[in-house]
Amino acid sequence: MPFAVLTDSTAYLPEGAAERNAVHVVPLLVRVDGQEGRDGLDIGPAQLAAALRDRRMVTTSRPNPAEFAATYRTLLDAGADGVLSVHLSRELSGTWESARLASEEFGTAVRVVDSRTTAMGLGFAVLRAAEVAATGAPGAEVEAAAVAAAEATRCFFVVETLEYLRRGGRIGAAAALLGTALAVKPILHVVDGQIVPLEKVRTTSRALGRLVDLAVDAAGESPVRVAVHHLADPGRAAELAARLAARLPSATCVVSELGAVIGAHTGPGVLGVVVAPR
Repeated sequence: MPFAVLTDSTAYLPEGAAERNAVHVVPLLVRVDGQEGRDGLDIGPAQLAAALRDRRMVTTSRPNPAEFAATYRTLLDAGADGVLSVHLSRELSGTWESARLASEEFGTAVRVVDSRTTAMGLGFAVLRAAEVAATGAPGAEVEAAAVAAAEATRCFFVVETLEYLRRGGRIGAAAALLGTALAVKPILHVVDGQIVPLEKVRTTSRALGRLVDLAVDAAGESPVRVAVHHLADPGRAAELAARLAARLPSATCVVSELGAVIGAHTGPGVLGVVVAPR
């Protein structure tokens, strides 16, 4: 069997992509008013959006190392040559640390990668690794493919409010944007594994236009893959995808709703664009 590729639920791969590409997913955990469930399995985007709008207490946590260890063992026992475990930035979650601790039991058979990003920034890296693994490439090549793909992605997103990011302690330098007028829409991006502010625009319409411009600039003249993310806003996500298709006609574009973990920190109404080389 080729090298197995594993990630966590914050990759938010399009529906069916994990199964088609033999990618294994370990879910993070979400608690709503103290009741715990698995991201994307027990608690989905609609439940999360409703909980946030009702101002219910929502928190998230990493999988424990034992769950990663059990998954690694299952894959290796099934005959995998090894496991590449690729996860969201350690600056945003302790998931990578859980995976790393679990990997110590397996020596060089398990390679753990901090993607330094999340959502489809992570997802595109995982899919690229799976493509390389399917060719029978050794673990070092599969890992290098994931790292290179993650480094080449650009992630931009606009939120309705920074309050959710503030509550979760996920904004760092973006705290400078707090206290601005309600009409201002902050555009953020992922840099060195952290969520940081990029710029501010006055209206939602301008924010959508700016996301398109940023994606086009990031694509340059190269063929790219694009992902559009949203939470509880399929209409605006479809509009954003259509505008991207018009500006980047050669790009492949997928729309994927954010799940409970990332959604809990961005809030309903978030829109994001991820651009990756093809």
